[in-house]
Amino acid sequence: MTASPKPIVLLLGEVFHAQSEWNELASLAELRQIKSGTREQFLNDCESGLHDGVLAISRTYDSVELTGRFDRALVDRLPQSLKFIAHNGAGYDQIDAEACANRGGFLRISVSNTPGAVDASTANTAVYLLLGALRRVHIPATALRAGQWRGSMGLGHDPEGKTLGILGMGGIGSAFALRAAPFDFHLQYHNRNPIQDPSCNPTNAKYVSFDELIRTSDVISIHLPLNDTTRGLIGRKELGMMKDGVVIVNTARGQIMDEGALVEALEQGKVFAAGLDVYEKEPEIHPGLIKNDNVVLMPHIGTATVETQRKMEILVIDNVRSVLEKGCLITPVAETRESNL
Repeated sequence: MTASPKPIVLLLGEVFHAQSEWNELASLAELRQIKSGTREQFLNDCESGLHDGVLAISRTYDSVELTGRFDRALVDRLPQSLKFIAHNGAGYDQIDAEACANRGGFLRISVSNTPGAVDASTANTAVYLLLGALRRVHIPATALRAGQWRGSMGLGHDPEGKTLGILGMGGIGSAFALRAAPFDFHLQYHNRNPIQDPSCNPTNAKYVSFDELIRTSDVISIHLPLNDTTRGLIGRKELGMMKDGVVIVNTARGQIMDEGALVEALEQGKVFAAGLDVYEKEPEIHPGLIKNDNVVLMPHIGTATVETQRKMEILVIDNVRSVLEKGCLITPVAETRESNL
């Protein structure tokens, strides 16, 4: 392919809410796009040299359907010219960031995500699921639509005075704490390390160990990234350590929790209710969750608002613009931060 006089940026997927801002990048780069295809086709195109010369890839969350996960096998076949990947999402488990960082010498790839842009919307979703689970709202809501008024609903629980344990006090966890505080929860959290900057813990939530949070919380809300450390973090052992009648909310990643173990705990009454927006094998959902009326289910729509989607797309575009104008990303992920310098 003839060399382009401008840097080349490849868009995987589509921009829906910031199209004009994306088009403005054409003054700085040659913009290319892939809207359909398969992983096999993408890999073959990389090997054939079709994408040689591409400096940066901008990828949407849904583009995983076109390429599969950016695992080591795919990263190793990306063009040597590629230096940057701008990912549209706060969670970036679709990309093997370590493989990108360790692609030898000048071939290293820096990866960005969209922290901050998703915080409010995801936190709002978690509050919705929290209150819905406390009231086991699925039961009366379903009965009402079936013409059965309240159906077989029992009494729910009020939030006041309950201990709310937040697993992961990052941007989303902190935003969730702010929204939960007015309900008079006793707030506690666990991170790998206690938060040192008071502005990152505006509710002055108490830092506790992982085991203490698991054992003492009436409600547990998960806001962790998915990585090798957090995958399968909550299983039968951890569920067994929890209070009887605990309520669990997960808007992070489904693979953090063993769904089979959660189903058992729900059926046994160990878990009073759960509010879930994420699942282990999306879009598949464990049948035990679907049939359990004590679970509030949503199809991974924590950021599904016009405003949030636009904020995310704008941040991705800003990262690409920074690459083109300054040679670095604005929000590089931790694993590739050094290669962004």
